[in-house]
Amino acid sequence: MAEELIPARKKIRRRGNTLQSWEVSIVKAMIRRGREFTNDQDILSYFTRPTRSINHRLISEIRSGVKHKSVKVGSENELDEFLSTWPDIDHETGLSVRGDELLIKAREAMIAGVQTFNSAGLTFRAELFIVTAIIAWTYLLHAWFRRDGVDYRYPGQRTKEGADKFWELGKCLTHPKCPARGGVSSNLNFLLQIRHEIEHRSTNRIDDVLGAKLQACALNFNDLLKEEFGAQYGLERRLPLALQFVSFGREQRAALKKAAGLPKHVEAAIHAFEHGLSDAQMRDPGYRMSYGFVPLTAKNAGVADAAIQVVNPGSDEADAIGKIILKEVNKKRYPPSKVVEEIRNRGFPAFGMQDHLKLWRELDAKKDAKGFGCIGDYGNWVWFDRWIEHVLAHCESCGGKYR
Repeated sequence: MAEELIPARKKIRRRGNTLQSWEVSIVKAMIRRGREFTNDQDILSYFTRPTRSINHRLISEIRSGVKHKSVKVGSENELDEFLSTWPDIDHETGLSVRGDELLIKAREAMIAGVQTFNSAGLTFRAELFIVTAIIAWTYLLHAWFRRDGVDYRYPGQRTKEGADKFWELGKCLTHPKCPARGGVSSNLNFLLQIRHEIEHRSTNRIDDVLGAKLQACALNFNDLLKEEFGAQYGLERRLPLALQFVSFGREQRAALKKAAGLPKHVEAAIHAFEHGLSDAQMRDPGYRMSYGFVPLTAKNAGVADAAIQVVNPGSDEADAIGKIILKEVNKKRYPPSKVVEEIRNRGFPAFGMQDHLKLWRELDAKKDAKGFGCIGDYGNWVWFDRWIEHVLAHCESCGGKYR
């Protein structure tokens, strides 16, 4: 219902501390009925809630016709329906079920997405999370645009049923006022690309490959929700951890990845998207959020019972943990001959050294910002797994040329 009642384009409101058109029509119906609605303060009490403070002067201005002259008076049936369902407040957040419908839907969609991802026994968790999270973000940005008076309708376009056609998430992200910027926007555009792939073609399990992006998506949502609408709406109480962390050991994870494999079309979509990102954009926690876990022993029993211990950046503890993690995730390095050997072993026997040379030169792949490799210990260039995956995607896109 809230989507149908978007304010007129010329009306600009901020922070939602005013009445929507449907509420003005109900106020006028109360004034017309009289009886129990003779006092402006009594009428105002029906429209003030924890998330919104309305100035009592507004009721007087509606009564006198100073404001909202063009809004029609609500019918007796509409007034009775309003009174029969009042108060329509969500008790957990204080949000109005009708007036704050977009924000409520946004929160519930993200909660559903995270809970689905965390559910035991599901196989295609990443796909389910992505679809639901995109719905959540769309509602959240619609709520933000509505509050700030941005008309998020396609002008002159209607659905088959004749309703206004609203912006999809990709369109929302292109608006100059959109609050989702930088790494947050990159993360959402990335997930939109993956969503297009999983909409049109089937996928195998992609949870492990996309985990860092999904984590960032959930945390970005919670941060923007609190920053723009209030800390009281944060999801921490419902979702202590945004996404659960896989507890498999290294060998188990390697076996799972080898058995499942990343679908080639998804792999190609990932590389195509990330090829246009700088190294700084790739490291932006808004784009992908990764954690390193180190088992801790604690002398204090209270600390030992905590599942997660947060340490301050720059502290001795953070420095020690950083050294452990960096040692643990040191990147595997491939000289050119090993790159060619790896590509041949993975299904492209016709790929040769000259093909490799031509490819990296065309892409200027040794540019540091691209993160495909580095100068090794003996002064020779070596390539990372990221380059291997990029070459594989290239070979796949060439059809049978290298097979």
